Amino acid sequence: MTDITLYHTSTCPYCVQAERLLSRKGITAINKLNIAQSEALRDEMITRSGRRTVPQIFINGQHIGGFDDLARLEQSGDLAPLLGLKP
Repeated sequence: MTDITLYHTSTCPYCVQAERLLSRKGITAINKLNIAQSEALRDEMITRSGRRTVPQIFINGQHIGGFDDLARLEQSGDLAPLLGLKP
């Protein structure tokens, strides 16, 4: 099973788009961490990703980046293998 962590805020449209893209790929088990609710989660996200913006997406512990990075992986055909899916 693929482990996906999505650092987000509830008002972020790119976070919603990232979740929708993953959902279209059949991924519904997402560990969503709302950084607006916890300074510790925000600090954890920054430490893990080196970035301050949301979303920050990790697949099986690998930092993917934000929504634009996720969308580029989808367009190139590289997302499905990362998710353990057939292209």
